[in-house]
Amino acid sequence: MSHKKMALPLLDPQLLRPALWDSVRKLGVREQLKNPVMFVVYLGSLLCSVLWVMALLGKGDAPAWLTGSIAVWLWFTVLFANFAEALAEGRSKAQAASLKGLRKTTWAKQLAAPQRHDSPVTLVESSALRKGDVVLVQQGDVVPCDGEVIEGIASVDESAITGESAPVIRESGGDFSSVTGGTRVLSDWIVVRATVNPGETFIDRMIAMVEGAKRRKTPNEIALTILLLALTLIFLLVTVTLLPFSAYSVHSAGSGQITSLPVLLALLVCLIPTTIGGLLSAIGVAGMSRLMAANVIATSGRAVEAAGDVDVLLLDKTGTITFGNRQASTLLPATGISQAQLAEAAWLSSLADDTPEGKSIVVLAQQLTHGKHAEGSAMLAELQQGRSPANASFVPFTAQSRMSGINVAGRQIRKGAVDAIRRHVETLGGKVEDAVIAASDKVASRGSTPLVVAEGARVLGVVELKDVVKPGIRERFAQLRQMGIKTVMITGDNRLTAAAIAAEAGVDDFLAEATPENKLAMIRDYQSRGQLVAMTGDGTNDAPALAQADVAVAMNSGTQAAREAANMVDLDSSPTKLIEVVEIGKQMLMTRGALTTFSLANDVAKYFAIIPAAFAATYPQLGLLNVMHLASPASALLSAVIFNALIIVALIPLALKGVRYRALGADALLKRNLLVYGLGGLLLPFAGIKLIDLILVLLGLA
Repeated sequence: MSHKKMALPLLDPQLLRPALWDSVRKLGVREQLKNPVMFVVYLGSLLCSVLWVMALLGKGDAPAWLTGSIAVWLWFTVLFANFAEALAEGRSKAQAASLKGLRKTTWAKQLAAPQRHDSPVTLVESSALRKGDVVLVQQGDVVPCDGEVIEGIASVDESAITGESAPVIRESGGDFSSVTGGTRVLSDWIVVRATVNPGETFIDRMIAMVEGAKRRKTPNEIALTILLLALTLIFLLVTVTLLPFSAYSVHSAGSGQITSLPVLLALLVCLIPTTIGGLLSAIGVAGMSRLMAANVIATSGRAVEAAGDVDVLLLDKTGTITFGNRQASTLLPATGISQAQLAEAAWLSSLADDTPEGKSIVVLAQQLTHGKHAEGSAMLAELQQGRSPANASFVPFTAQSRMSGINVAGRQIRKGAVDAIRRHVETLGGKVEDAVIAASDKVASRGSTPLVVAEGARVLGVVELKDVVKPGIRERFAQLRQMGIKTVMITGDNRLTAAAIAAEAGVDDFLAEATPENKLAMIRDYQSRGQLVAMTGDGTNDAPALAQADVAVAMNSGTQAAREAANMVDLDSSPTKLIEVVEIGKQMLMTRGALTTFSLANDVAKYFAIIPAAFAATYPQLGLLNVMHLASPASALLSAVIFNALIIVALIPLALKGVRYRALGADALLKRNLLVYGLGGLLLPFAGIKLIDLILVLLGLA
C-alpha cells in the first residue's frame, strides 16, 4: 500500500460522514475549551438558547422568533468550526489507518548464532523480537523489524513504505544498511540486527506522529491564539458594558428601548474573530496532512512551521543540485603520451570498476580508440574485441587510498584523485608534471572532477568526469532567493570544482571538502545570527548536523542514526524534497496569515451592519451608519449572524488546501495579502450581508 494513495478528495464521503458526527461529538465542554474564541461562541449559544426558552414562556426581552433564530445560527457557527477541524483530522486519521495496514505480524527467522548466517533458525513472531535480536531474511521474506544489515546484501522492495516501485540495495556497512519492517526482500539474503523494540518501529512512530498531529500547537499558532483570546476578552468587556449604557440612556431620555441580551450576544459573536478562530486548528492539521501527502513524516507541526520560517537551506550537491552520476567526457594526455595510450590505461584501470563513473570511462575509451588499435598495444586490440587481459589482478578502490587500478603483464596502472596519484607516484620516485596539475585545475574550474591515470612512476594524463547540473534548479534557487532564503551547497569536492558547480547552479554559497565538523560549525554559525537552518542527510556522519538543524529531513533509505536525529523523514528518499518541504511550510504560514487578515477585515463590515441595528432604538442617530440600507434591525442582526456562520463553511476548502503558493518576498507577500484578503475581507461581507438581508425579506422572515 503506497502512502501516495492516502490523500482522499476533500469532499470524499469517507471523510464527510465521520466529520459530521465528530462536529457534534466536539460539542462537549472539554473539546470546546481547547479553542478559547469558539468557547465564547459556545457559551453564547447556550445562553441564547436559555433566553429563547424564556421568551417562549413570555419572559424574554426580545421576540421569541428573533432570539430562537440567533440561537440556531450561533449553534451552526460552533458546529461549522467543529466540522472544519474534524474534516482536517479525518484526513490525518485516513493516513494513519493506511499506515496501520502496513503494521502486521509476520514470522521471523531468529538465528541461534548471530555471527553465522547458516546457523539454525527459530521461527518467532515479529512482535516477539527485541532490540539486539538477529534474524535471517531471505528471498521472498518480509523484513520483520526495523534494523541494520550486519551481513549480506539484498535487493529490497520498499514500495509499501515509499510508494516507489524500484527496488533498492541494502548491504552491511556504509550508509545503506538500514531496513524497515514491512518491506520485502526480492533477491539474495541479509542478516538483520533489530534496532528497536516492539511498538517503537518506524511504522509505529509514523502512526503516532500522524495521529498526534492535531494535539500539538506550534509557537506561532499559540501566539496567534493568545492574540485572538485577547481580542475576544476586549470585545467581551465592551459588550458587557453596553447593556448598562443602553439602560442609562433610555432612563435619561425617557424614551427608546434597552438593547436586549440576544442582540448583545449576536453583537459579541460578530465582533470577536470567529472566522479565524474556527479555522485555526484546521489550518495546522491540514499543513501536516499536505506534508504527509508529499510522503514526508514530520514529528510535529513545529517542524512544519519552522520550515516556513527557514532562512538558510543546506543542500547536498550530489543528487540534489546535480544528477550525481558523473560521466567521463574528455581524456587529456600528458606530454609525450598519445590519446590511445591514455585510453588503454584508463580502460584497464576501470575494468573492475562497477560504478557509473568507471563504466563511463570504459565507454569513452571505446569511442576514442575505435579502429585505432594499431596506434596502441596488442592489449588494446584485445580490449576492443571484448577480451579481458589474462593473469590480471585488480586493485579495488578504498577510502584510504582513494585510487584503484590493475596489475597486469608487469605493469602497475592506477587511477584516482590528483593528490592520491601524486603521493603514489612520488613514493615510486616519480613526479607529476606541472602541465598535468594545470590540466586537472582547469577541469576542476569547469565544475568537473579530474581523475589522474598513472603507470608506475609515470603520469599518463587526466580523465574529466562531468557532473551535470539538473535542469531548472537555477530557477528554483532564484525563487528561494526572492523569498529571502539563502541556499548553500555542501560537497566533498575541492574548492575549484565546488565553486564552478555553485556558479552554474546559482546557489548563494558553498561548503567544499565538507566534513561532519564543518557542517555542524556552519549550522551553528548561522543559528548564532538568529537564522533558521534546514538541511537534508542520509548518513551516520550527517547525524550531528541533522540534530543541530532547525529543520532536518532524513532520507528513509539512510541510516537509523540519521533518521533518529532528524525531525522529518522523507519516505521517497529524494534529496530535492527539502525544497518542497520549505514550500509546504511557507504555504501553511501564508494560509494562516491570509485567513487572519480576511477575518479581521470582514469584522469591520459586520460592525456597520449590526451596531446600527443593535442600538438604533437607543440612539436613533446611529441610523446614519446603516450604509447598506438593511430592511430592519432584526434583519440586520440575522443577516450578520448568518453570514458569520456561513463564511466559515465557505473558507474550509481554502483552509484545508492552503493558499496557492507563490515565491514572493515578505514585503510583496504582505502587500498581496492586504490587497486580496484585506480588501476582499472588507468588501465581501457588505455584499454577503446585503444579499442575505434581501433573501430574508423575500421569505418574509424579517
